Amino acid sequence: MATQVKLSSSNAHNLTVLAASCNVNDILKDISPRWKMQILCKISSGTSQFSRLKDLFPTLSDQILGKRLAELVDEKLVIKNQVPGTVPLQTCYIATPKGIALMEIMDQLHEWGEKEW
Repeated sequence: MATQVKLSSSNAHNLTVLAASCNVNDILKDISPRWKMQILCKISSGTSQFSRLKDLFPTLSDQILGKRLAELVDEKLVIKNQVPGTVPLQTCYIATPKGIALMEIMDQLHEWGEKEW
């Protein structure tokens, strides 16, 4: 469960100042929750079902995997598809063009981080 920030706290003030000073902070906040980019990476590379994602991340709880998938769908980074004709009804996740573009940026960040300056 996410912790609520008290509006009168210095932490709330700091978050406001950071948001006003640079729009990158909001983007980083959206993509930084634990497991989110790892899940998007696997979906982008073809792993599309909840159970398959769970197999790739055995220490990740079902609750957090479901939460991160819902966030990715809400942010339009992936779409959730029901596979017709399957019993029980199967769900698969597919990266959107927006999600694929984000993964390209993440790959560039990885290359930048690996570079020796």
